[in-house]
Amino acid sequence: MMWRKAVFIILAIFVLSPYGSPPVALALGLAIAFTIENPFPEIEGTVTKYLLQASVVLLGFGMNLGAVYKAGRDGIAFTIATIFGTLVLGFVVGKLLGVASGTSTLISTGTAICGGSAIAATAPAIGAEKDEITVSLGTIFILNSIALFLFPFIGHALDLTPTQFGIWSAIAIHDTSSVVGASAAYDPQSLVIATTVKLARALWIAPIALLFAFIYRSKNGESNARVAIPWFIVLFVAATAIRTYAPVWILPSLWDSFVNLAKAGLTITLFFIGASLSRATLAKVGYGALLQGVILWIVISVVALLAVWNLV
Repeated sequence: MMWRKAVFIILAIFVLSPYGSPPVALALGLAIAFTIENPFPEIEGTVTKYLLQASVVLLGFGMNLGAVYKAGRDGIAFTIATIFGTLVLGFVVGKLLGVASGTSTLISTGTAICGGSAIAATAPAIGAEKDEITVSLGTIFILNSIALFLFPFIGHALDLTPTQFGIWSAIAIHDTSSVVGASAAYDPQSLVIATTVKLARALWIAPIALLFAFIYRSKNGESNARVAIPWFIVLFVAATAIRTYAPVWILPSLWDSFVNLAKAGLTITLFFIGASLSRATLAKVGYGALLQGVILWIVISVVALLAVWNLV
């Protein structure tokens, strides 16, 4: 129906106005999903994925390479410890709850690294079934949406510094889009820290996917491993290098324009993501998978929070 498309377009324009924000965009997207449903299903998947990646690359034009390096260096120990700790805990919890092996692996990987991107890369490596992918994405999406609203509130309540919040959100929030949204809502400095640490974390997608491909090949005697390499991270680093070493005659307003475009892209991405959720996806999640996701999320959030409190 035309009126559904009109409502969708009006709300999309609204979230890009001065009254819009990442949390508002996600909330309105969810409202669309649970009322009139997404009238533009073609934006799901590939369109949303590449819009998010392009926005992250553009964010690099607002950052200094030295600051990016420092943020990545400061968060590397947390990254390694929490990734492998989450994977081990996910295996144990999945077994105890009787969650299907493929679903459990995808939920653990999505929680440990970067949500939907990690799931998308790992699924073909382990030969995951469509229902397993749907359930794991649904579980991660639900918790990811809650985090976007909850984390800034907790951060302010605990009086976290911008650096502390940036590292915490990058480790404990699943998807890059919500990490950026939550950190941008908290503090501009948090945005730089969170984006860098999250992208450093995303570099683990390929090795972890290859690891699981080897494990499942050993278990099943076969492998159809296809691992997606996150090339947009390389472009992000290139953008920060260009910004850092660009000639002084280039107007700062040019970089500001790129960053503003990136923030607009991330905001509309969150709107699209919210609108793409379906009742069918929620119905397929099930209590076991959702409980596994909740347990992993709570544990990694608390551990990361205690770490940044004591070490940062």
